[in-house]
Amino acid sequence: MGRIFIALGLVGTVAALSLFLPVRDIFLSFLEQVRALGIWGPVLLGAVYIAATVFMLPGTILGLGAGFLFGVIPGVITISVASTLGAGAAFLMGRFLARDWVAEKVASMPRFAALDAAVAREGFKIVFLTRLSPLFPFNLLNYAYGLTGVPFTQYFFASWIGMLPGTILYVYLGSAAHSLAALAAGDTPKSPLEQVFFWGGLVLALAVVVFVTKVARKALHDSTERAKS
Repeated sequence: MGRIFIALGLVGTVAALSLFLPVRDIFLSFLEQVRALGIWGPVLLGAVYIAATVFMLPGTILGLGAGFLFGVIPGVITISVASTLGAGAAFLMGRFLARDWVAEKVASMPRFAALDAAVAREGFKIVFLTRLSPLFPFNLLNYAYGLTGVPFTQYFFASWIGMLPGTILYVYLGSAAHSLAALAAGDTPKSPLEQVFFWGGLVLALAVVVFVTKVARKALHDSTERAKS
């Protein structure tokens, strides 16, 4: 319990501080330094992106900055690898620090158990669909999935594949910016892809809710039937 509260308290504190600290300005200053690092720039940016993911800091400006500094292909590789590794690290923290405690608390709550079983049963599909939609909170989902029964390998690869379209979009937008200052001001070219990504994400969000509800209902029914027998 002590480890759980310390770890969650640390993550929560850093996330709360991000609301008051000028995180965007800090990241922009960091990107200015990365510009001068040459081949080591993607390595350092990737490492910072992983840390930002673990501490639930907004990393959009880093994705845009990767496109601006490195171009589309190197930027996509950098952010794709970093975001997947960061998501994996947060997942493992959630699973090994809090999973048993949460499982004990919800053991007597069949609906939570059914939802857990649903994610364990259709983990790859559910993770993949939620990663495709930008409406699901990326940083929070990393820890939330760690509390479910989805296997790590399914979570890892579903996250990697599902996050690729969004990664490509943000890196591409960053590559088309005129300066880092333009990125800070949100002055990036408005692409039809953004509209497609947003509305497509909305449809996917609704599809995920329906899909998870359907699978969870079936899991709850199955568990009830087993209890009766």
